[in-house]
Amino acid sequence: MDATDQLEDHRARCLPHLLRLRILTGMPEAPLPWLAVAEVTRATEAILAEVEAAVRAATGGSPGSTGAPGAGIFLGARLSRLAAAAGDAVAAAWAGDFAQLRGHLRRFDTLTSAIWAVQDTSR
Repeated sequence: MDATDQLEDHRARCLPHLLRLRILTGMPEAPLPWLAVAEVTRATEAILAEVEAAVRAATGGSPGSTGAPGAGIFLGARLSRLAAAAGDAVAAAWAGDFAQLRGHLRRFDTLTSAIWAVQDTSR
């Protein structure tokens, strides 16, 4: 399996989790706040794991490795921003602030898409 196939596999495994988060952003409020916390935590952790694995595959190791130094540094910074957005979303879910949660989930979705777009152009 080559790097392109690996990236596509990681992206495909993210889709169900991204769809769950998109459903949450479309709801006017969380029906059960504890369930929102569980869903946001589970989905963001799964997406972060897949994106991190895709970054490793694209850079030949870790986000700062010598395989593709410019891309590795850039993708590492993007991955850090994605992790921060995930943390903000989980914190908003714990606080029961559904308006903030929607905003953080939209940002998380946008950052995830941006990482895939960067990886598409670096192939």
